[in-house]
Amino acid sequence: MFFNTNETSLYYEKYGNNDKTILILPGWGNQRTTFYHIINEFKENYTIYIIDYPGFGNSSIPTKTLTIYDYTNLIRKFMEEKQIQNPIIIAHSFGGRIATLLTGYYKERIDKLILIDVATIKPKKTIKQKFKQKLYKILKKTISILPKLKQEKYHQKLIKFFGSTDYQNLPIGMQQTFKNIVNEDLKDYLCYIESQTLILWGKNDQDTPLKDGIKINHLIKDSALIVFPEASHFSYLQYPILTNKIINEFLKEEN
Repeated sequence: MFFNTNETSLYYEKYGNNDKTILILPGWGNQRTTFYHIINEFKENYTIYIIDYPGFGNSSIPTKTLTIYDYTNLIRKFMEEKQIQNPIIIAHSFGGRIATLLTGYYKERIDKLILIDVATIKPKKTIKQKFKQKLYKILKKTISILPKLKQEKYHQKLIKFFGSTDYQNLPIGMQQTFKNIVNEDLKDYLCYIESQTLILWGKNDQDTPLKDGIKINHLIKDSALIVFPEASHFSYLQYPILTNKIINEFLKEEN
């Protein structure tokens, strides 16, 4: 199914038809299918919505550069259109950025919040990363002295050498959007989240380190952190049965 706005055509899937709603905000990229074991566990008792972000899966590629606020407002429009009120939100990685803005900045009414290895805090660059970034900027300035026919080819070589895998795999039109998102630090909004929050984290997560989960737990006043000892960034896939059991217990608890 599709939700259409002036900016994009957003693909989503709906499961179940119950009074209580779960909205799943997956990570960056085409990660909708990684949540099917959670969907199958809860679709009998909840209405579940899950989406493909613009530029991924079955959704259209955005026609303009976006920010994390644009993505969040698209989800807000989706919630308004589908009359999703006071939902439970499950967010992984990039989805945590949207969940943080929904609850901590826009103050949308959320029943409960489940954050899994979320990318809300901007990581500090290492000395090596700072050096690579500076070198890239210096080399990029030399593009203008090359013949026009060779400029784009040279630029793409720089991107291949210096850019992250996520960045390289994006269409050219979405690369600035990616930069906008990863350069946004949302930790200052975490203390304004009022919903009861469950935080799940992989101890060996290299993409969003455990220290971020500990800080998020500290900043969200009504939150609890559970760490999966052998898991990495996709802890909910590495511990699917345990993840479902923990979420089940969390949702059964009274506020």
